[in-house]
Amino acid sequence: MSANNTTNLPSHRDIEKDISDYLSKKYGDRVKIIGFHAQPELEIDSTITADQPVKKKNTYFDFDIKPEELCAYLDEYVICQDEAKAILSTKICTHFNRIRNSIDNPLQAKRTVGQIKNNVLIIGPTGVGKTFLIKLIAKKLGVPFIKGDATKFSETGYVGGDVEDLVRDLVREAGDDIESARYGIIYIDEIDKIASARNLIGADVSRSGVQRALLKPMEETEIDLKVPHDPISQIEAIEHYRTTGKRQRKLINTKDILFIMSGAFTELDDIIKKRIQKQAIGFEGDITSKKESGRYLKHVKAEDLISYGFESEFIGRLPVLACLDELTVNDLYEILLNPNNSVVVGKKLDFLAYSIKIQFSDEALMEVAKKAAKEQTGARGLVSIMEKTLLPFEKKLPSTDIKFLSITLELVKNPQQELERILADKEHLAFYEDQYHRLYQEEHDRIKDLIKQKREKFLEEHGVLATPDRMGIMAKQCQDEILDIRDVCEKFMDYVSHIKECEKNISAKCGIHVTFSEEAIDRILARQPLNPEAIKSICETLATAFEYGLGLLEKKKGLDHVVIPGVGIDRPEQYINDLVRDFFRT
Repeated sequence: MSANNTTNLPSHRDIEKDISDYLSKKYGDRVKIIGFHAQPELEIDSTITADQPVKKKNTYFDFDIKPEELCAYLDEYVICQDEAKAILSTKICTHFNRIRNSIDNPLQAKRTVGQIKNNVLIIGPTGVGKTFLIKLIAKKLGVPFIKGDATKFSETGYVGGDVEDLVRDLVREAGDDIESARYGIIYIDEIDKIASARNLIGADVSRSGVQRALLKPMEETEIDLKVPHDPISQIEAIEHYRTTGKRQRKLINTKDILFIMSGAFTELDDIIKKRIQKQAIGFEGDITSKKESGRYLKHVKAEDLISYGFESEFIGRLPVLACLDELTVNDLYEILLNPNNSVVVGKKLDFLAYSIKIQFSDEALMEVAKKAAKEQTGARGLVSIMEKTLLPFEKKLPSTDIKFLSITLELVKNPQQELERILADKEHLAFYEDQYHRLYQEEHDRIKDLIKQKREKFLEEHGVLATPDRMGIMAKQCQDEILDIRDVCEKFMDYVSHIKECEKNISAKCGIHVTFSEEAIDRILARQPLNPEAIKSICETLATAFEYGLGLLEKKKGLDHVVIPGVGIDRPEQYINDLVRDFFRT
């Protein structure tokens, strides 16, 4: 640019005046430009960190989940992968329990200087449940959780996302609560995609550069939450500066944030194989005898990951390694049988949107599993096959009178042929309904057994006896409302709590201590609809029926406690009349 052109450029004040005049003409006096020259001298306000929050109390980190408890929770949703579940449950629980212990014992916390966090690297083929596992863990722990994709980041200073944005996203996920966010989980998928390319000349800002950018956050560093490319934080900063004349900083320390990485590492198998071939022949023969893909991953070492393209400093910050197995046909079948699986539940909800109820036979689920295994995409193949199979039915049946559909082996093998047969055989709708109810009962028995196996101890620890009738009621609610087993158990705990509260109300109204037998509780729970309002209504009816008779027994016979049996719920007036008559005869 020439010197003459430079002298003709407007000053900062001229530009500001022109913009202000334009905005005034367009919006009136509602919008004004306030220049920095009009503000007081710049001062740095208090720096907000997790250790010194503004207008927030220091939240106590309350964590007491044990590894076995977390592993049992994962078992309810994730089929197989026992070794990976054990590793993740143990090390993640240890991470958070150590944080809690350091808060409880500040002096002991001084000994953690230089402590390496239990950051995790998960290796496994696509569709084996890597992301699902971490989401389940974050949900169970109740900590802030954010998921990112490693391929979207580049080294700071280049075009692309900044890895520090993940930490800022975590704070936003925690509702801008810095104290809560510092105990969160950052999960980065596709981490194998940032392994440096071999024989590359020059800077690799999207690979090794990202690895270097992750080093400090993975260990411990302070990250400024206000950055130039975040317009919201900048608007907040400008408003704060406008009103106070001071600049406010917000920092978060990443010392306690857990980083979990995962990837498929498709070529890692070959690298491990080459290393193993240099070792003892006996050891080599032991593992090369297997034919499954990924058979070497269980023997992965840091040197293999470095050969794959990761820097040693990066791998050193991932001390916990978990390998997930490839899913077999039987594994996929077990996933479909699990009432908590999202594949079958998702299709039930799809059809229920049109008031159509569907059930799957075991043979049909096995056929879906076999077809999905050929896709070689793990559990994702289940979704693909299920959609291909049921899409014609989902399109056509809502326009018919058919409200019950049984997914059989024949239907999975020849969906279009079965659809045409069902549509042509409308006179036998009752047959399809009977077929549906038969499969419904098979699923009912399976869910009831699973509740007893997985949740009986938990229920009894919370004062809910796992009677056969109660298990059946819970299984039915799981099916009819398409609910998670854990959620149904918690609802039943709430129902029983309401019944116990009703016992107190009836006792107060009748002037005598009243309790319900387990049989009576089952009878109340068996009533439909089942909800707190219905339970309260039943108990009010019982109180009215029992009040006079029980009051009479308390005054005349000195009775102080009555246990209401099942018949007292079914026929309250007859029960109380018989009870009073029998007592006065003696």
